[in-house]
Amino acid sequence: MSKKIKASRPGASISGKPFEFNPDYSQVKRDLRRIGLLAGTFVAILVVLSFFQEQILALFVK
Repeated sequence: MSKKIKASRPGASISGKPFEFNPDYSQVKRDLRRIGLLAGTFVAILVVLSFFQEQILALFVK
């Protein structure tokens, strides 16, 4: 028969004190804000370029 192995809980610690999980997400927030700003900028550039699509294509098709 197989032996059952007790898995320690993530919140349990050897000293008996509860483990406090308190991550810092400030860098993640900054990165997400930067990604959102870049994505918004690129979408805005594409929208502006779409208004001048015919004139831009005429430059390269000549």
